[in-house]
Amino acid sequence: MQTTELDPSLSATLQKAGKDGLLLVIGNKNYSSWSMRPWVAMTAFGIPFREHRILLRQATTADEIAHYSASGRLPILLVGETPIWDSLAICEYLADQFPDLGMWPEDVLARATARSICAEMHSGFAELRSAMPMDIRAYKPGFGRTAGAQADIARVIEIWETCLSEFGHHQFLFGAFSIADAYFAPVVMRFRSYGVSLAPALQAYVDRVQEHPAVARWMREAEAETEVLPD
Repeated sequence: MQTTELDPSLSATLQKAGKDGLLLVIGNKNYSSWSMRPWVAMTAFGIPFREHRILLRQATTADEIAHYSASGRLPILLVGETPIWDSLAICEYLADQFPDLGMWPEDVLARATARSICAEMHSGFAELRSAMPMDIRAYKPGFGRTAGAQADIARVIEIWETCLSEFGHHQFLFGAFSIADAYFAPVVMRFRSYGVSLAPALQAYVDRVQEHPAVARWMREAEAETEVLPD
């Protein structure tokens, strides 16, 4: 279990979570794309939390998850004794609790667009997830390029091009790093692992995401894991 260093300015807000603060329950960092999203968001915005990792596809996995939530899925944010499950629900809760951090874009239309693309990522891209699962330690150029995965890649590229040009000023998707970038960070990992070729401007965005301290730290810790899941 790991603890992010406490920012004194957030102490009062975190008191409602109890004396132990926020607990984020995640899966393997190498494989769990859903866990990556809130972890990166919380780390990027300096929200103090403790981390508990549950290994996926083990005989005890379901029972361990059930200890924290009846949902049967990871990630889970425990606020005191109250579980918040689902990565998007966790990010929305955090944005509500810490409005001064600017986790969503400030502009109303940009914020609506950011929520739209996160919702689309949350509910769509099934072929990309299935054919090109997140595996940060892997390097398999060209793997998983089914017709459906290629269509999903094309849609991701369209989203990134639109957001970077209209809102991002060619930095992150909406200028400053936001929940939207954390939400697409696992896609960056997939493109990296499977050698997806991108136009220079989009490759520069991918590089910026990988170099962001929160993402880079997740990647280092994923690469340090030793567990291997079956294909």
